[in-house]
Amino acid sequence: MSALAAAAQEFGPGLLVAALAAPLVVLAVFLSPKLRFAALAMAPLAPLPALAAAILAIGGAPFAGELPGLRMSFRLDLPGAILLAAAALVWIAASVFARADWTGRPNAERFAVSWLLTMAGSLGVFVAADLLTFYLVYALVSVPAYYLIADDEDAGSSRAGGVYLAFTLIGEAVLLIAFVMLAAGEPGGSLDIRAVVAALPASPWRDAALALLILGFGMKIALAPLNGWMPLAYAAAPIPAAAVLSGAAVKAGVIGLIRFLPLGAALPGWGEALAWAGFVSAFYGVAIGLTQRDPKTILAYSSISQMGVIAAVLGLGLAGADQHAASDAAFYAANHVLVKAALFLSVGVAAALTGRGRSPALIVAAALALSLGGLPLTGGALAKLAVKGTLGDGVAGAVAAASAAATTALMLHFFIRLARSDNDGKAASPQRILSWLALAFASMLVPWLMFPAVGGDLADALATATLWDAIWPMLIGAALAAGLWALGEPLPRIPAGDIVVAQGAAFRASAPPLGAAFERLDWRLRQWPAAGLSLLTIALALAAAGFASR
Repeated sequence: MSALAAAAQEFGPGLLVAALAAPLVVLAVFLSPKLRFAALAMAPLAPLPALAAAILAIGGAPFAGELPGLRMSFRLDLPGAILLAAAALVWIAASVFARADWTGRPNAERFAVSWLLTMAGSLGVFVAADLLTFYLVYALVSVPAYYLIADDEDAGSSRAGGVYLAFTLIGEAVLLIAFVMLAAGEPGGSLDIRAVVAALPASPWRDAALALLILGFGMKIALAPLNGWMPLAYAAAPIPAAAVLSGAAVKAGVIGLIRFLPLGAALPGWGEALAWAGFVSAFYGVAIGLTQRDPKTILAYSSISQMGVIAAVLGLGLAGADQHAASDAAFYAANHVLVKAALFLSVGVAAALTGRGRSPALIVAAALALSLGGLPLTGGALAKLAVKGTLGDGVAGAVAAASAAATTALMLHFFIRLARSDNDGKAASPQRILSWLALAFASMLVPWLMFPAVGGDLADALATATLWDAIWPMLIGAALAAGLWALGEPLPRIPAGDIVVAQGAAFRASAPPLGAAFERLDWRLRQWPAAGLSLLTIALALAAAGFASR
């Protein structure tokens, strides 16, 4: 056993507990008015136990831990460790970036409490090993984030927070039913995630549970048409909050699909359905994103697109019983965690800089943006190479290449809108610039360090054929973007939130006639005395049937 593997077995269980506990400890310190300044200084340090645990699991071996008194169990395998490492790095950088906003701002205490609770859930979700623990930390990463979105309490942010919370609560209710079905299908009565997922293919609840799992986690990753909350939330949230929500928090849905889809069992019907739903979402996000003007909103639609690609990879893994798809998808998602969070911080930095100081920031932002399209020598190129084996060279591979071209066009559109955006009048503090640069550097370096852990060959990544495979879709995407610019941005303006906004408008338009129809119906029923007696009779009959069946 290597020294790193031995260290993982010795120190890993304690680090798993500390990964969840550290943000809560900082929160406990923050609740003391006399210690709040110290707690704010400690916040960037809270993700360090999670980062240490992830490094041990990636370089050593998986390990587990538990809190017997609370009946909470933890486990960290390779997919979880890859995502946990990226999420921890984002929380560290974003916490440093956000510290300038925590002093002297309205609702600063509430924002800090929500920040630390969301951090605890975001890190804990990657290590939860049983149904109850997973559901607890999944709720923790979701519900407190409302106050990160609705922080300003104006009409726009309150509406965005309300839409986000509605999707969150519905998704968690759906997942609760799915978890009950998973537990019912496990013959030994175990709540261990690996046990219930292993029993799922033979469970009588299989199809219903899978449908609910995909629906619930699909809401979390904003899989179209369940995507309406994401553009509203990311546009409304402050820059550091948008960075952690887009980069780390939304990956709770990704790890959910990785943990709960039975990738070892071939389920072609469900797998292919999820794959094509993912590809539809990938192109839908680009199509709507190209109509947007706000850089934060464009990044939100880019996330919808990238989450669709991840869903497609996992769907194909489910269809072909490819367990390696879990680590491939985790690596792809980890690159997205780092790059997307760094891009949101780029928006904040670029808005605070003027003159010559702005040009270097835009150059870094351009490199980060094109990384998502697969720019050679970046983490994005490695991410696309990692999932190539799962996608194959057939139809799915061709669709994935087209998606890379579309992403390139969207990211060039983002860069133009960012370059044209106005200065917000806020000074760019040194800690903000340094934290942004550190995260940007990590988004370029860390994927290269983790790529061998998922079976990748760095020499293969530098081969001429591999570089060309990455370049030609980007050239097509650049040509598409140039064509749109030449036409003067001819695409129609679609409001951020697209489907949610359209549904709201339809409801408001239908409310008056529906209200009038219900009033007329009520008046007619009240004119018919027999109606009330009939309804009472039906109610009594149903009640009697219910008592008789007990």
